Amino acid sequence: MTHQRVNLNSIPFLAEDKARSICREFGTPVFVYDQRTLEHQAGLVLGFPNAFGLTVRYAVKACPTSAVVKVLSDSGLHIDASSGYEVERALDAGVPPERIQLTAQQVPDNLRALVERGVLFNATSVAQIQAFGTRFPGRQLSIRVNPGLGSGHNNRTNVGGPASSFGIWHEHLDEALTVGGKHGLKFTRLHTHIGSGSDPKVWERVALMSLDACSRLPDVTVLNLGGGYKIGRVKGEETTDLQKIGSPVVEAFRAFAAKHGRRLQLEVEPGTYLVANSCALIATVIDIVDTGRGGYRFLKVDAGMTEMLRPSMYGAQHPIEVVPAATEERGQMKYVVVGHCCESGDVLTPASGNPEALQPRLLPETRIGDLVVLGGAGAYCSSMAAKNYNSFPEAAEVMISKNGLVELIRKRQTLDQITQNEVMPSFLKRRAK
Repeated sequence: MTHQRVNLNSIPFLAEDKARSICREFGTPVFVYDQRTLEHQAGLVLGFPNAFGLTVRYAVKACPTSAVVKVLSDSGLHIDASSGYEVERALDAGVPPERIQLTAQQVPDNLRALVERGVLFNATSVAQIQAFGTRFPGRQLSIRVNPGLGSGHNNRTNVGGPASSFGIWHEHLDEALTVGGKHGLKFTRLHTHIGSGSDPKVWERVALMSLDACSRLPDVTVLNLGGGYKIGRVKGEETTDLQKIGSPVVEAFRAFAAKHGRRLQLEVEPGTYLVANSCALIATVIDIVDTGRGGYRFLKVDAGMTEMLRPSMYGAQHPIEVVPAATEERGQMKYVVVGHCCESGDVLTPASGNPEALQPRLLPETRIGDLVVLGGAGAYCSSMAAKNYNSFPEAAEVMISKNGLVELIRKRQTLDQITQNEVMPSFLKRRAK
């Protein structure tokens, strides 16, 4: 066997000694965010090419933890919320209401209160236009349109085109205008979103299609082209070049202005691009088993789909590093890394794009008690996990500040907190007597 010194090259903000100290202080599993990385990514997106002004909205569904939202808001980003609850969380994190836009499948019961506080509402269907117009006749409104084309690495991440329920189908735009007109609404903002494939050619084509829709909406002054910019988590995955995909759109906005006399402001709303590589998940190896000759060698860790569902759902790939309990050189072996859930699908190393298949990783020889660190854990991990499955509590979350200080930003959940809303019905109480 060859020997190789363990390092965390795939997770540059986290060194071995830092991982061990975090484990000792906060236990595992624990999410570790990095303030410096978050601010760096925010700066990159704020430099997105634009012709007549830019607003960047953070798609808070990627990670709504208040400290993360606060860092990005303080960096100059606005917020894209996907539910009334996400709006409330952003408000609680100190984001001004006028910097929050709500784009939701479900209209919240407190829509009136949110809008009256200054939150922007983005209608995603004709029925939502009707609901808004009934409450707020004569107001300005943003609408989301499905341009008829999408992009995603699979159907689950494609939010445009005929297989997507998000937004008003482009052929129904006249109906939307009619309903809006009945309530005296003025459509001043147009929103589209095609998914997380980030094919530059598709993105440019959808931008042109969206500008064409703007030509039919004479009051529109802002065009939001959504987010979904892919970022590489593991070797071989490409990161979207924002300058490359943005530059052609600048020319398209200028051409639109020359033709229609309107200088549209651009909005984008990334999530993954901002937070994915700003976080790592630290877990502890709790067991090592194998299935004999011709089978697999499994590393079992005290995390899994309860913290990171993406591998089980998409066959998503995350960088994995092993941190020995003590610094030492070891050989390498192939392992399938699995989670702690009683679920055959709780696999952290599936084949790329295929959650049904296993793909062993070549890792340092590992022992029970070592740490396994999974990178790229900032987006759609803490926020989209199979929380409380097998009654496992939500993991703790910490953040590394720019001066290297590590502080808790989410306490580890307790069993009492998991069960606190359960109520034993009276008929079962009587039977127990």
